[in-house]
Amino acid sequence: MIEVDDLRRRFGQLEAVRGVTFEVGEGELFGFLGPNGAGKTTTINMLCTLLRPSEGSATVNGFDIVRQRSQVRRSIGLVFQQQTLDEYLSAEQNMRFHAYAYGVPAEVREPRIRELLTMVELWDRRKGSVRAFSGGMKRRLEIARGLLHHPRVLFLDEPTLGLDPQTRRHIWDYLRRLREQEGLTIFLTTQYLDEAEYCARIAIIDRGQIVALDTPDGLKRSVGGDLITFSTEDNERAAAEVRSRYGAEVTLSDGLVRFHAPHGETFLPEFVRTFPLRLLSVGLRRPSLDDVFLKVTGHELRDAELDEKQLLVQQGMPMRRRFG
Repeated sequence: MIEVDDLRRRFGQLEAVRGVTFEVGEGELFGFLGPNGAGKTTTINMLCTLLRPSEGSATVNGFDIVRQRSQVRRSIGLVFQQQTLDEYLSAEQNMRFHAYAYGVPAEVREPRIRELLTMVELWDRRKGSVRAFSGGMKRRLEIARGLLHHPRVLFLDEPTLGLDPQTRRHIWDYLRRLREQEGLTIFLTTQYLDEAEYCARIAIIDRGQIVALDTPDGLKRSVGGDLITFSTEDNERAAAEVRSRYGAEVTLSDGLVRFHAPHGETFLPEFVRTFPLRLLSVGLRRPSLDDVFLKVTGHELRDAELDEKQLLVQQGMPMRRRFG
């Protein structure tokens, strides 16, 4: 459904996206995981034809994002990071305006609006002013609006950014239900590790490049096993002992010795029984996506110094452009 080959985007001397290549299958839930400024929004804006690539190529639903922009736009739904609803209109009026913009036939328009507003539990609030909606209600309305014209691909740029944990879970319940009922391909960007777990595959992007791409479980297996942490009265000596005995890569931080071992639940009892230094504490943890990110990038998932929105403003470009 999406094919991307060596896609690049420069803003002056800065290359924000540095040759990304990947594919997304039909019906797949595919995620881009990375901090602010990593290139997530720039990539999604190119795929949605809001930014022209500096180099490389991509197709969405078989249409070229440069030469067939109108066909791409008819094939996609898009939910931006920031809210784009008209708060002076009701939920129903926002949906109807979008239907007019996309040329949805009248005989399809009204049943489709009712179907989607019911699906996201907003039908009873359809006459209410959007201004009075909560953040979660507005996000649900935007998702419903993005699906109104029966897109083949739904792009979600940080769909739950700024929402409380309970609302985020509800949004994800709706998204999973929509994907099953609509047969959608969903492409999302996120900074939230727990959200990335919902994806069939994840591309970790950092400083404009994809540094890892696999299923969540595959990425975790790439770390090299379960995380063992322990402390002794001499952690330097303990680390050297681990390297000598197990040939493992060892790190020292926060008063703990850390290394990875396969099948930690069977490894740990033997380790405790035979280790020559007195152990003050011992811990075992399954690898997480945070561990994966740290391994492939060398730093934790956190906000980068350069925020993409600030970059676009500095380059004199609009942060968001709506289209019909």
